[in-house]
Amino acid sequence: MNSDVRVCAVLDEPGRVVPEARAEQRAETTADAPREPLFGAVRAARELGLKRGELARAVQLGLVRAGPRAPGGAARFTRAEVDRVRAAEGFPQALRGRVETVAGADAAAEVLGIGPSRLTRLARCGHLVPIGYRINRYRAVVWLYLAAELREFAVREAGMLTGIASPADRELIAARTDLRPRAWRGRHVGLLLRRTADPWERAAVLASVLPEEEVRAVVPDPAERIVLAALAPAPPYGHPRLPAAAAVASRLSRAQDPDEIHWYRTSLDFALTGARGQSKSTGERGPT
Repeated sequence: MNSDVRVCAVLDEPGRVVPEARAEQRAETTADAPREPLFGAVRAARELGLKRGELARAVQLGLVRAGPRAPGGAARFTRAEVDRVRAAEGFPQALRGRVETVAGADAAAEVLGIGPSRLTRLARCGHLVPIGYRINRYRAVVWLYLAAELREFAVREAGMLTGIASPADRELIAARTDLRPRAWRGRHVGLLLRRTADPWERAAVLASVLPEEEVRAVVPDPAERIVLAALAPAPPYGHPRLPAAAAVASRLSRAQDPDEIHWYRTSLDFALTGARGQSKSTGERGPT
């Protein structure tokens, strides 16, 4: 991409700038396609028998597909999608079971029938992957786990619930390793990537987990960095608004270890190669 490339952009959502070609494409789609009625998260949650947080988790897991967002950025849902979910076998109990979460080591340990210290050790060593987090009033991270996954783990890895730790785990414990943040980041990025096939949006997901200086190194073109920032995913559900707590949560979203940073850098570079190639061939998305 040439250094004199100009970014043509318009406002899509408040404070969100997108490439002009993308905005024009949306306008054409809106004008040509019949409009399907959309309604907000409150009504969708009520019709699906979920709480707002449970609905957000269902969207995160890909169990419920959100429609086009409202002008203010709020999630909206189509009647067809709500009806599809309601028609699934076992609704609503099966859906509720898949999105049920437990918060913290005590609650997760109770599901597994073990003590909190063993639960923490299993999670720190990477055997249990959190689905989300909360920041409590002491600015400490409280990890959230899917209850269904804990029950599956108890059946699949019953041997880990008793006895001594494996040599590999003992080595991690001795090094004071905590794989929970890294495991959560990997899972979160994977779920975001599953929700879009657009190459620029996929690149933006990968860029969002890298420290800013790493993004600048991989993406030296300021025009491309503007596009990636515009397409960056929103913070996960439950991300705190208070500055002090938000700062703690924001650190969780960034890759930390050198090998982890290298993996995301390599993945971003690969994704950008594909995104640039598509932009050249179609003239859509990206700097124009």
